[in-house]
Amino acid sequence: MPKNVLVTGGAGFVGSHLCDALLGSGHKVRVLDNLTAQVHGDSLPGYLSSHVELVRGDMRDEAAVAAALEGVEVVFHLAAAVGVGQSMYEIAHYMGSNTQGTAVLLQQLLNRRSQVQKLVLASSMSIYGEGKYLCAQCGEAAPPLRSKEQLRAKEWEMLCPVCGKTLTPIATDESKPLQCSSIYALSKKDQEEMCLLFGRTYGLPVVGLRYFNIYGPRQALSNPYTGVAAIFAARLLNGNPPLVFEDGNQMRDFVSVRDVAQANLLAMETSGADGMALNIGSGEPISIREVGAALASALGTDIPAELTGKYRAGDIRHCFGDISAARRTLGYEPQVRFNEGVKELVEWLQGQQPQDRAAEAVAELSSLGLAA
Repeated sequence: MPKNVLVTGGAGFVGSHLCDALLGSGHKVRVLDNLTAQVHGDSLPGYLSSHVELVRGDMRDEAAVAAALEGVEVVFHLAAAVGVGQSMYEIAHYMGSNTQGTAVLLQQLLNRRSQVQKLVLASSMSIYGEGKYLCAQCGEAAPPLRSKEQLRAKEWEMLCPVCGKTLTPIATDESKPLQCSSIYALSKKDQEEMCLLFGRTYGLPVVGLRYFNIYGPRQALSNPYTGVAAIFAARLLNGNPPLVFEDGNQMRDFVSVRDVAQANLLAMETSGADGMALNIGSGEPISIREVGAALASALGTDIPAELTGKYRAGDIRHCFGDISAARRTLGYEPQVRFNEGVKELVEWLQGQQPQDRAAEAVAELSSLGLAA
């Protein structure tokens, strides 16, 4: 049955794809978005469907949030300031936008809880910190973050906290203890825990979706704190090598934005995951170095990645998702393999003229002692 749906942050990368999927399923969609200049520049996003009702406003504005919720039955809360590195020096902005913005939303939901039937939250794999590991001698391990001393020595791999041997990364499931390594991660943890607590307290079905590394068309290419695939693409399109931290062998889970949109629809349409937080990824690990090579190949360039040997505060070594819980409770199944998704991304990239601000961002982090 068609629903009246609000998508906060719906003019952004993930939100706009979700809006398209919702409209395609016959729902009526309203978007609340502050259209931040770092993401959108000085113009409205041309990709946002004309069938969406766009309301410009900030999540911290109680009146704007209250007005956006009028007549709404389902809320997808995607609005957030994103970027691990930037969060480490714009602390008040990130906590205000993400934590306080979510608090305002929940306060307004409380005022109309008989009207809203479901809340689906965009959470993040960043709240895990390091992923799960296996020690050949000691078994499964969830090691602490690497020390500055270890990073300065360029000893990148994780070591067993018991025997000191090098650990092997394994898929991270939802039981892994949370271990925030950045202000961004802490704010996303706040969002998730607040929403799930609210749902339990007031009987509202809430689903938290822990996104892994999302890529695809419409990513903000000129934002140097956006996803790594977009940052690499912006470098390559400007004839510059992707800047890769550490040795490039860090393992991640890259998931197509189309699969993320699918997961959101499933979370709305089914009840099996109500009250839960679930990993949403591809289930297939890939190294950062391989991502750079795949993008260069798809763009038809032979520019190799530049291995900087530097590290950033807040970065983790390995984390890729175990998505068995989402398969079981939502019926979620990724449809887009990485090679196919990269082709989609590159087709879209051909018409883009991104600014390459990656080096500028690295310099900013370095000046604050957040990269070395």
